[in-house]
Amino acid sequence: MKKVIEHINDSKKTAFSFEILPPLKGNSIKRIYHIIDKLIEFDPKYINITSHHSEYVDKTEPDGSIRRVNIRRRPGSVAIASAIQNKYGITAVPHIICKGFTKEETEYALIDLNFMGVHDLLLLRGDEKNMPGDTDPSFYHSYAMDLQDQVNNFNRGIALDGSSFEGIETPFSYGMACYPEKHEEAPNMESDIFYAKEKIKNGADYLVTQMFFDNSKYYSFVDRMRAEGITVPIIPGVKPIVFTNQLTVLPKIFRSEIPEMLAHELRHCKTDDMAKDVGVEWCVQQCKDLIEHGVPSIHFYTLMATDSVSRIAKEIY
Repeated sequence: MKKVIEHINDSKKTAFSFEILPPLKGNSIKRIYHIIDKLIEFDPKYINITSHHSEYVDKTEPDGSIRRVNIRRRPGSVAIASAIQNKYGITAVPHIICKGFTKEETEYALIDLNFMGVHDLLLLRGDEKNMPGDTDPSFYHSYAMDLQDQVNNFNRGIALDGSSFEGIETPFSYGMACYPEKHEEAPNMESDIFYAKEKIKNGADYLVTQMFFDNSKYYSFVDRMRAEGITVPIIPGVKPIVFTNQLTVLPKIFRSEIPEMLAHELRHCKTDDMAKDVGVEWCVQQCKDLIEHGVPSIHFYTLMATDSVSRIAKEIY
């Protein structure tokens, strides 16, 4: 199975890829297959599968009392990655995250993925929202670069306890995240650039961006990275707007600025269907511009937007 970086480097045109969520606990994987079947005609080179830690939720008991319970809503990204790769013959890329997963759980996930022939990863810190349990750094990684060190050691045949093991015939290849508009916790853009460079120095094959709606932000970020001597692919991550409320929700959650021209159109949308049409048109033009600028790949975030991504891909692929 070709690795993501090989797909990107070998592609004669801008590659197509997308991200999916595991089904909610108890639901069939056929929901995932349905999404893939809608998008497979556009020749996706790889498919990302998100990972989700368990979280605390408040459950109302029959007597009216409130009990806090620990629930993992979307288990199974490791198994789903293997199922996708085996069913479709497409490179699967499970997300491996720090938050909510112990170092030991991560090691077992790496062992299982290695057994199943899944050798591509996306390494992320993960969302801290509603995260349960202890965050003792002796058990959990605090940052994505700590997780990166564990994967690098695994690739060298070094276990968490320091012992050596054999059998890593195909080391993991991985990408990591970057933020054209600055990570919400970074004190400044220079700090973000520094850590993006460190990720590459420590072995990341490529970077994929947080979603953005203004291409100039992406081009400026890439120019700065190139000026710093970073030559790896920097994959733009895009998401079409599908709901009217995303005009305010997306900037709040993802710190992604909505250009005024797009905001103006969305403010005049009376329904979600109108917003979806605006989102598709904006994303089509955004992607056409990215392709004209020679980006190696475009990565689509498909949550609640599969139909929109299909419409966009028909226009640009």
